[in-house]
Amino acid sequence: MMKTKPPLTREYAEFVAELKQRIASARLHTVRAVNRDLILLYWDIGKGIVERQERLGWGKSIVEHLARDLQAESAGMEGFSARNLWDIRNFYAENTAPKILQQLVAGIGEGTFQSAV
Repeated sequence: MMKTKPPLTREYAEFVAELKQRIASARLHTVRAVNRDLILLYWDIGKGIVERQERLGWGKSIVEHLARDLQAESAGMEGFSARNLWDIRNFYAENTAPKILQQLVAGIGEGTFQSAV
């Protein structure tokens, strides 16, 4: 296959600029989708911890046990230390109303959040 240089025309420059914009837009969309999913995951994990503590009488030590078991099960998985699980649990406890969660997730679409909990 013979290599040729692309034409250095205005149309070519516009095409490159258009592709760069589309790539940047797709990347931003991906980050927002991941952040939205992580917020929903963290909220659900927090909900599970709180509900089981209340319903089954699990004490505070359950968070440390969960952290140890999650990390042991998935070597290299980050984000589920005892401290992070406490933050996740507290995130749920402070945001139990579905309306608040909807506002948090909707805010991601506006670029409000750049990272999850």
